[in-house]
Amino acid sequence: MNGILIAHHELKSQVLKNTLIGILIVLPGLLGAQSILNPQDEAGVHCSAIIIDNDTVPIIYLDNVYVWGKMSFRNSAEARKWNRLVYNVKKTWPYARLAGLKFEEYNKKLETVQNERLRKTMMKQAEDELQAQFGEELKALTFNQGKILLKLVDRQTSNSSYDIVKEFRGRFQAFFWQSFARIFGYNLKVKYDPLREDADIERIVLMIENGTI
Repeated sequence: MNGILIAHHELKSQVLKNTLIGILIVLPGLLGAQSILNPQDEAGVHCSAIIIDNDTVPIIYLDNVYVWGKMSFRNSAEARKWNRLVYNVKKTWPYARLAGLKFEEYNKKLETVQNERLRKTMMKQAEDELQAQFGEELKALTFNQGKILLKLVDRQTSNSSYDIVKEFRGRFQAFFWQSFARIFGYNLKVKYDPLREDADIERIVLMIENGTI
């Protein structure tokens, strides 16, 4: 009997220990703990909770944390290649983010428009606005920066540049611009591969978002 009581006591201690650790981890978000546990109080943060041994434990999901080791290079040429990639991704990343936001914005607007002529008019206006605001800057991108931008557009929109043109401007427009891009060595159908071919680009983007590069 004593053994059962001791085991039960140890289990309760372990649960308490785990609960305290969990609270310490999410402590920065628990400044209004009373309000979390009291849904009638409008102040504080509302979140899910679980019951452990008659205690209510808040559940707060934290953002992902990425940890990388220090970069090492076999020679100076490899270091220069990495630094050049970092520069090019930093140069093109803002445009890719804008493309993602604009894609979502235009998609929502066009969902409510059934008239094909009006859709084309709206997209032409959007194209003119983007051309006026960013046309000269995009023309100044180098060949490698252009290729990276196409990949990042796919990352942000889950659509290749070809798919976006086809969706908003039609199949013929997409075919025309793909053929035109091919002349200069681009491929509008390129897909982003964060786990293999584009792993270095993905790492740089995550570091930019985390403010570590």
